[in-house]
Amino acid sequence: MSRSDYRFSFPLRVRYSEIDGQGVVFNAHYLTYYDTAITEYLRALGFSYQTMPEETGTDFHLVRSLVEYKAPIRFDDEIDCCCRTGRIGRSSIQFLLGVYPKGGETLLATGEIVWVNTDQTTRKTVPVPAGLVRRIEAFEQRALQDG
Repeated sequence: MSRSDYRFSFPLRVRYSEIDGQGVVFNAHYLTYYDTAITEYLRALGFSYQTMPEETGTDFHLVRSLVEYKAPIRFDDEIDCCCRTGRIGRSSIQFLLGVYPKGGETLLATGEIVWVNTDQTTRKTVPVPAGLVRRIEAFEQRALQDG
C-alpha cells in the first residue's frame, strides 16, 4: 500500500522513552502509535469513541493486532502514522496502518488492527453502529461493509 492510499495521517515525534538499547523504537510502541492514529482518525470523523459504551451499551474489543517492521525508526524522528479502514464486517472493523517519515513516501512499518463490537452485558458480538459505518464510508469515499 502506498501513502496515497491513506486519506488520514497523524504526526508523531519519537520520544527518548520509546527507543530501546539498539537506538530504535521498541516494538511495543508501534501498537501505541497505531492506537493513537485510530483514535485521531475516529475523532476526525466526528465519532465519540469515549461516549459509545454509555450511549449504546456496546464497546469495541481488540481481537487482532499485527505489526510488520520495514525500516528502523529512531529517536526524534518525525513520522506520520497513516490510518484507513480496510473493511467492516457485521460486528468488526479492520484498520490498516502505515508509518512513513514526515511528509515522505518510504514505508517504515505496516499494521492491522481488528476490533469487534460487543454488548457489554451479554459479551456477545453486535453489529457495528450504522452511524459509524456511514461516517467511515463517507470519509473513505467507498463502500466497506460486507453484505
